[in-house]
Amino acid sequence: MTAELVRGQNHPLPQARLEIRVSAGTPVVAGATLCDEQGAVRGTEWVAHPGSPNLPGLEVSKQAAADHRLAVDLEALPETVHRLNVLLALPTGGGGPVRFGAVAAPFVSVTGLDGAEVATYTVTGLDSESAVVALEIYRRQGVWKVRAVGQGYAGGLADMLGDQGLPQARELAATIQAAVSSGMTRAVAPPPPRTQNDDRARRTTSRAASAGRDAQGDAAPSPTTASAATPGPVPPAPTAPPSPDGGVVQPPQSPGGGPIDYAHPRRRNTAPPPPPTAPPAQPGGHPQPVAGDATGWSMEERLYNQVWGMFEDLARTVAAYRSAVDFAESRMEQELDKALSDPRSRIGTAGDTARAAAQAKRDELVGRAREVLDRDLAQLAAEADVVEPALPPAFASWDNPVWHGYRVPMEIPMALRVGDLHLSERPDLRIPMLVRLPLERGLWIDSGRSGSEAALMMESGQLRAAAMETAAAHAARLLAVYPAGEFTVHVIDPAGTGAPALAPLTESGVLAAPPAAGAQGVAAVLAKLTQRVELVQMAVRGGATDALPPGLDTAEQLLIVNDFPHGFDDRAVTQLRYLADEGPAVGVHLMMVADREDAGAYGPVLDPLWRALLRVTPVPDDHLVDPWVGHTWTYEPLLPPAGSRVVRQVLAQVAAARRSLPY
Repeated sequence: MTAELVRGQNHPLPQARLEIRVSAGTPVVAGATLCDEQGAVRGTEWVAHPGSPNLPGLEVSKQAAADHRLAVDLEALPETVHRLNVLLALPTGGGGPVRFGAVAAPFVSVTGLDGAEVATYTVTGLDSESAVVALEIYRRQGVWKVRAVGQGYAGGLADMLGDQGLPQARELAATIQAAVSSGMTRAVAPPPPRTQNDDRARRTTSRAASAGRDAQGDAAPSPTTASAATPGPVPPAPTAPPSPDGGVVQPPQSPGGGPIDYAHPRRRNTAPPPPPTAPPAQPGGHPQPVAGDATGWSMEERLYNQVWGMFEDLARTVAAYRSAVDFAESRMEQELDKALSDPRSRIGTAGDTARAAAQAKRDELVGRAREVLDRDLAQLAAEADVVEPALPPAFASWDNPVWHGYRVPMEIPMALRVGDLHLSERPDLRIPMLVRLPLERGLWIDSGRSGSEAALMMESGQLRAAAMETAAAHAARLLAVYPAGEFTVHVIDPAGTGAPALAPLTESGVLAAPPAAGAQGVAAVLAKLTQRVELVQMAVRGGATDALPPGLDTAEQLLIVNDFPHGFDDRAVTQLRYLADEGPAVGVHLMMVADREDAGAYGPVLDPLWRALLRVTPVPDDHLVDPWVGHTWTYEPLLPPAGSRVVRQVLAQVAAARRSLPY
């Protein structure tokens, strides 16, 4: 039976191997400190945090997230440790909430390996605090117990660590927040909450913009549109719904504590559930996968939520497997150390027998974990086989037959597919990487020779060409999924090296103008877009969107920059930074095609630009992390099949639809 703790209450722990699960309404930093008998942290090496997530018997998340799982093995903790504090803190500098009083109360639960809850605690009563000690696990007379603490600190991590006796508290707090900020730039942004009103507003905005153009030749941007794409590295995660007693409902059990629940209860949002028609069961007892079985107001939204549910399920089931393997390895090492600590056991066959027994136990544990993983992966693969053919063009790969029946859309889709993600445990199980529209972050397509094997096998010139081909494919996809005239693409190509990759765009006539070349061309495009951002900002802030100049293009704007920083002076670099910071909020986005090392010549002045954009690569590369458990995923770009003319055919339809517009 689960013990629902209140502040100050304790409860005995029945086992040594535990998981501590955290559910919050916004991304939080989760960590833990190890303390001695006096409750003091002896040094920074006794603190587990995103920059140093592993300590003996303890593992925490590598990044800020709305949901966390902390693994604890009490028997593996050092003997000098008598207390373990679970810490939560709000990340700084990301534009998110700065106090716990502004978000839903964090929910913390202690579970066994089977997912059964031992104790839960909803951390209520917080206001100005930005850091809190949620739980304390302590040893008393040889028995481990958990206590609900809920001690908050308005001074944040620094005050909390200092209160536990750590001399370097302020320095470590800065290190933790820096590690979190670095991780957020690599994280795939989780889907924000979405309601029926959001969907209706998106549709209304699209129709209003079209009607405005029909009436006066050009339309002023709606405040709804202007504010829809808020800049920032990682948007807030969905807020968990409140429970009847005012706490936060804990997300349902997932692979870390048992099999995946294929009814998708965790794949929730504020939309109503789909019709309650249960799909037929498979031979294994699980429901037959069905495309669009997640919640949503439309099939598009259901598929979007289903893809994100598959992404989370895969992340968590692999996390459970990796945790089980780590536990088996550590258990084997402990048993060997214990068996061989007596010199007498090293003589004769005793040592060999102990090693064989420890290895057998390890293999048994890993084998059982692999069976569970294989079962879950098989079900997810079956679901992927059903979902992929049902995806709409914005979510589909270029080889999906849906593109051969393509028609220019009348409304802006929810999201866009920019690549695929997979993990080493099942490379053939690909998860579509979907980003919300309008874009919240631009893209940096890295043309440098990164650490990936595929990049190292290519020449520098080949990588640059591949990066530009990737940029052109992304731009073509954006043009294809927006209504005619609702998306405009500009290109800066100072030396003209991107001409071959840009050929489908230039020959179809879908670009706003020919690619800008030379210093004058670069300056002219940047000046035009900078002026547009300034005008729309002033109009939106002043509530005078009807006063915009008649000739202003109010469509979403994308600027592709090739071979950066070649052809850019200091003024042009400053304008680029301005567009990256201020542009997304008013519909101007960047797609940089550049080698990070080449851009490094400008020093730290470009660091904000680098952090503001999402790095993707033209070849498979391990650099993106998920927002739940922080796995490093292999990203693969979304390119048309070799020799296919699908992109040119789609762009021809886009160009024809544009020519038919009445303005």
